[in-house]
Amino acid sequence: MDRLIYTAMTGAKQIMEQQATTSHNLANVSTSGFRAQLDTFRAVPVVSNGLPTRAFVVDSTVGSDFRTGPIQHTGRDMDIAVQGKGWIAVEREDGSEGYTRAGSLKINENGVLQTENGLNVLGDGGPIAIPPDTHITIARDGTISTVQAGSTPGATIQLARLKLVNPDEATLVRGSDGLFVTADGEPAEADANVSIIGGALEGSNVNVVDAMVNMIALSRQFEVHMNMLKHAESNAAKASEFLSLS
Repeated sequence: MDRLIYTAMTGAKQIMEQQATTSHNLANVSTSGFRAQLDTFRAVPVVSNGLPTRAFVVDSTVGSDFRTGPIQHTGRDMDIAVQGKGWIAVEREDGSEGYTRAGSLKINENGVLQTENGLNVLGDGGPIAIPPDTHITIARDGTISTVQAGSTPGATIQLARLKLVNPDEATLVRGSDGLFVTADGEPAEADANVSIIGGALEGSNVNVVDAMVNMIALSRQFEVHMNMLKHAESNAAKASEFLSLS
């Protein structure tokens, strides 16, 4: 009986972990540039003095879904979407470099270009400062140009260039803040081949239908494990009743 209990218990526990991952993906279905997290089950044989007749279940994170999301045109000058492969480099809270596909940008009260979440956007030389009373445009290659606001438009001034990178996706890991970083912690090199689309944002690549179907399947699997525990309890009660008769 104990073998059945522990086997069913590990299965139910790992299903709850994968259900949490699926719920997290669904919660970010409207988050710009979000990459779905991928989990999978794997069997771990129980090593003991007896025969290897049991295997526990472990939920392991296999990575992220790096497929591009849908492009949504907003018409806002400070919205950008990375076209195809590539990432926007930002400064994380600890000062290290992280990468995102969320391109809704803003200028804070200090004139620093930031993401919607308040992270500094990095250029070739670090954070980008925008002069006051200027209107900015972002070119396809990430070049930021400014023109004086409130006056007759004249020649534009190239201010900086966004740091756009395209590291090997196999070397990227998701940080606790949701940003991607390189596995070795080293900053990725800027890639001139990465291009952006102005006035647009990339949506989440989470497939709502697939996620809902997965949640239903996980719920049914959880019920199977709970039924196994109930059967184990029933069998134990019947065995105790039978032994009490002898």
